[in-house]
Amino acid sequence: MRPDESPAAPDPGAAPRLRGPLAAVLVTGPSMAPTLRHGDAVLVRCGGRPVRPGDVVIAVFRTRPELLVVKRAVRAQDGGWWVRGDNDLVTDDSRAYGVADVRGRVVARYWPRPGRLRRPAGYRRV
Repeated sequence: MRPDESPAAPDPGAAPRLRGPLAAVLVTGPSMAPTLRHGDAVLVRCGGRPVRPGDVVIAVFRTRPELLVVKRAVRAQDGGWWVRGDNDLVTDDSRAYGVADVRGRVVARYWPRPGRLRRPAGYRRV
């Protein structure tokens, strides 16, 4: 970019970007209950080890690119991930929106109940 040019305006239809190797994200909504609750603050790692089934991730649905979501990775599919919330009563996940592209992996909740997130029974390590 030349010095006399102004930076381009952000795309209003694009999801917020996670900056740096670690990012803080605030959880909204009930889709990840009981693992994460509305108002929980989590630490997200961008990059690092590959995503595995059972990881809690930050993702963007290809059909809803303006929406940044916190979900659990279920399986790799079509170059992205099939993701699902832990609360089966809320269906705002891949069942409704299809494949998502993962932006980062949730490594810990730091507020209000600090701690690592556990992988539920039934997910095997790959």
